[in-house]
Parts: sequence; structure tokens; C-alpha cells
Amino acid sequence: MTPVKKDQKWPDAKPRTLLQQLAQMPDKLFNGEFRQQYAALCYRQAVDHDGIEVLVITSRDSGRWVIPKGWPMKRKKPHEAAEIEALQEAGVRGRARKKPIGRYTYLKWLDNGDVAPCVVEVYETEVTEVAAEYKERGQRVLEWVSPDEAARRVREVELKSLLVDFNPRIRSKPNAKN
Repeated sequence: MTPVKKDQKWPDAKPRTLLQQLAQMPDKLFNGEFRQQYAALCYRQAVDHDGIEVLVITSRDSGRWVIPKGWPMKRKKPHEAAEIEALQEAGVRGRARKKPIGRYTYLKWLDNGDVAPCVVEVYETEVTEVAAEYKERGQRVLEWVSPDEAARRVREVELKSLLVDFNPRIRSKPNAKN
């Protein structure tokens, strides 16, 4: 990949780093118009019963590592929307806690080429079942990894912190098998 010189315009591809993205659109960040999203931080007891594993998935467009998330849904509470996103995007069912464990911000590239700054509330979701068929099956890569490995994979600094500090109590006995 050829480096971009200081006075050179970006190629048609999206900038790779968050700082590069931010530098291109300061007006988006300082106008106070952040959009709300809800995410499920899905976890299960590790297969070897030593600690937990968290679910990371790839985004459909860029292939970067993320957690299931989406927009608010009519007549659904935020934690319910997070549960639905986890099922649609990753085929996992579970119970999300009603209060978020934290939040993070990122820039969402919209279909029209515009960018929307988003605040994502994250809901701890213990996975109890993995579905064989689900809406976005085959469109994403799913992996169960340690919280530290998940933190290494995701790009958003605030999400990295949530993952590194994540230490839930396992509520259910059955282990969701993949």
C-alpha cells in the first residue's frame, strides 16, 4: 500500500485508522449529533471451564472484528434489542442484563457514503444457545476467544477497555457449544 502524502487526497478506499477518519470530518464530531446503538457482549464459560470466552464477529463490510450491535428497535428495550442483534448477526441466544456495563463510540460508515458518530451501549449477554440457522449466517466470521484476545482484535479503544475489564458471573450451568 502506498503511503498518502500530507497534501495528497485520500484514495477512494476508506481511511484505515480511526484518527485518519476523524481528521477527515471534524464537523461530524463536534456538532453533538451522535446516534445511539445497542450491543451484546456475548460470553460463555470456556470449554475447559477455566474462565470465560467472549464472542467476536467480523463486520459485513470491512471484515474488522466487532461485537453484535445495531440500531434501536420500536417497542423493544435496549437490552432486548441487543439480544436480537446477537441472534441475527451471530446466531446466539441468551439473556442480556437490563443495565449496560459500559459504552463506546465509533464512526459508522453509512450506505450513502456519509459517516455517523455513534455511541454504543453494551449489554452483558450470557449465551445459552447457538442456533444452526440465523439471518446473517455466512456473512460474518464468528470466534469465541478470551476477553484479552477479543480486546486485541477490536479497533475501538473504549471497547478494548470494556473487554479487558470484563468479568461476569456465570449465571447458567449449561455451556453453549459452538
